Amino acid sequence: MSRIPRERTNPAGKRPGKIGRTGKDAPAVEPLNIVHGALPSREVILRFIADHPQKASKRELAKAFGLKGDNRVELKHMLQELEQEGMLQKNRKSLIRPGALPPVTVLDITTRDKDGDLIGRPAEWPEDQGVAPAVAIRQQSPAGRQGGGKAPVAGLGDRILAKIFPAVDRGGPAYTARIIKVIDRRRGASMGVFRIAPGGGGRLLPIERRGEEMVIDPDFTGGATDGDLVEVEIARLGRFGLPRAKVLSVVGSVGSEKAISMIAIHAHGIPHVFPPAVIAEADAAKPASMSHREDWRDVPLITIDPADAKDHDDAVYAELDPSPDNPGGVIVTVAIADVSWYVRPNSPLDREALKRGNSVYFPDRVVPMLPERISNDLCSLKEGVDRPALAVRMSFSGEGRKIGHTFHRIMMKSAAKLSYQQAQAAIDGKPDDQTGPMLEPILKPLWHAYEVMKRGRDRRQPLELDMPERKILLKPDGTVDRVVVPPRLDAHKLIEEMMIQANVCAAETLEKKRQPLIYRIHDGPTLAKQEILREFLATLGISLAKGGNMRANNFNGILAKADGTPHQTMVSEMVLRSQSQAIYGPENIGHFGLNLMKYAHFTSPIRRYADLIVHRALVGSLGFGEGGITPEEEAALDDIAAEISTFERRAMAAERETVDRLIAHHLSGRVGEEFAGRVSGVTKSGLFIALPDYGADGFVPISTLGSDYFIYDEAHQALSGERTGLGFRLGDSVTVKLAEAIPLAGALRFEMISEGREMPAAVRSFHKAGRRDRGQVRKKPGTRPPRGRH
Repeated sequence: MSRIPRERTNPAGKRPGKIGRTGKDAPAVEPLNIVHGALPSREVILRFIADHPQKASKRELAKAFGLKGDNRVELKHMLQELEQEGMLQKNRKSLIRPGALPPVTVLDITTRDKDGDLIGRPAEWPEDQGVAPAVAIRQQSPAGRQGGGKAPVAGLGDRILAKIFPAVDRGGPAYTARIIKVIDRRRGASMGVFRIAPGGGGRLLPIERRGEEMVIDPDFTGGATDGDLVEVEIARLGRFGLPRAKVLSVVGSVGSEKAISMIAIHAHGIPHVFPPAVIAEADAAKPASMSHREDWRDVPLITIDPADAKDHDDAVYAELDPSPDNPGGVIVTVAIADVSWYVRPNSPLDREALKRGNSVYFPDRVVPMLPERISNDLCSLKEGVDRPALAVRMSFSGEGRKIGHTFHRIMMKSAAKLSYQQAQAAIDGKPDDQTGPMLEPILKPLWHAYEVMKRGRDRRQPLELDMPERKILLKPDGTVDRVVVPPRLDAHKLIEEMMIQANVCAAETLEKKRQPLIYRIHDGPTLAKQEILREFLATLGISLAKGGNMRANNFNGILAKADGTPHQTMVSEMVLRSQSQAIYGPENIGHFGLNLMKYAHFTSPIRRYADLIVHRALVGSLGFGEGGITPEEEAALDDIAAEISTFERRAMAAERETVDRLIAHHLSGRVGEEFAGRVSGVTKSGLFIALPDYGADGFVPISTLGSDYFIYDEAHQALSGERTGLGFRLGDSVTVKLAEAIPLAGALRFEMISEGREMPAAVRSFHKAGRRDRGQVRKKPGTRPPRGRH
């Protein structure tokens, strides 16, 4: 992911300074001009308190400014006035700026930043002060600050007592902290596999690589049987021996899919149980009123979703534009569930939604961002039921250019709930009893509007990477049945393009209103990634122009040249790897992949917090009534964007690892069988092999490839034998034998059956040039292949 420079502000709106240096406490950004013995001005006092929170008592202030006698009395009166005016507030014996952290604070370490450093937030934070500020945790060296004694070391999930300093770096959180004491380690439950111990009780085998084995006494097994996946809490930590734990719940057999998804949920710290206050607020919610709403219940908006969808947050409708000024034009309406009406800023529902960031999807379950009362009921655009929504009406010319749009806060009633397959079948001439009457008045106008919009998309030329998505189908017992590649229908593309254009409208409207928002941004490939791709393409006789001003259509040209050739899959893989990762941010750099200058997520507020923020921004800036964005949220957008970007990556990793574990478990009984695969990655240590029929990857260690010397050629993405000239390149079809499957780690290890193919002349000349420093590796007889995930 590329780094995006930002200026950050804390919740109080004050620009922070630089993060403190390690070793000594951070000084103020700029020294104050203090006249010792003279009463300072109000501005100087406020600045001093902000920069020196550890010296913010009346006594410390008088000492710092050298005040005595009458000046100390005047200082007391000035501090009282500042407190009455709301410029200061008391925190135990100290004074702090509103929205600022006290000099010593209890923090919960919740996440890591992009550099891997720990980030904490206050364990307690007033609800009326918006989002709690992020704090960068400064870990001391093991020897401590003065080189004597052991400094406390904390990790994710720990609760700590910390000394707070104003940050000095504008590129990070507003505060930095030094750990005073670790109050509680790894708060909450741990997870592992229960194994019965001789004589009663058992042991907990960790599911995390760095996890710790625990002892479970006979009275605390909670009915667990051998091989069960269990959640436990630490019952006792001693100075010697293993920790002792108590079983809280039995998740199920390690062999079940339910257990496998719970492993990912726990390993990534994904909140999956709603607190009672959140459930209570959701249960108490009432249907939305007509306040500030237009009545659109007669507009035949319909939802088109996967057949198994339980929540429906978008509906669409299209018609010809009746305006004589727009011949051949269309009007497309997209309505999105009005989550902002129910989830208000800083409420229990809102704080929990921010904590989750997004819904997480596993083959057997969804960990939702919002409780079912909100996501599957009040905010779901159910057929024939009144539902509140934010709608955008978009006008397109006959050439597919968007010529205007307007936003509306409405009450709607969905005319129909269709699946993608159902809608597509109707258009393809096979309507059913439900879609038959809708074909002419609703479905055909939608498809016509999509054809018009597609002209604009083709002209825009977004990145067209057609990478098939696989779906795991489960048996009733939760184990894998089969893996399929669902067909990509025009119905999918229609909804996708209409949602993209609605997202563009949201960003354009908020920019026009000068309203702060969170953009969905996607940076172009870095120069380093471009150079790696350029070298690789040159080995195939495909050129990639040099220079930093790359556009998405440059990559489309490359994909077109490779289309229909044996290198098509290989080129698509390399183009995908060259791309940056899309993230959220309050500063707009555009979206490279979609080739759009203004883009914000607006269309999925049920499952993405970023969309909820955009909804609130629209409600507030357009005067749509209750539920608008607050000044506190606006001040914290940078931190919110960073967190939800992190949570999105967390969800993707958890989903991917669950699929890996599922497939490894599915194949664990087929060790020794042969499979058709494809080389999906080439490294100095071996080959990654994808199994197209299963959507999983495994590894072939280079030490098992054969008796030849194998040389890694990064430019050609190849491993080739120096003596035989045979080898393997990215994208090659191969046959492999499953040598080992480790379900809990999601790891597959293969042995190569294919002999390899003759390498191109360019690879052979690479050998002759003697450039073995670029990765020559020799098989070492007798070396045991590495185990686990690679």
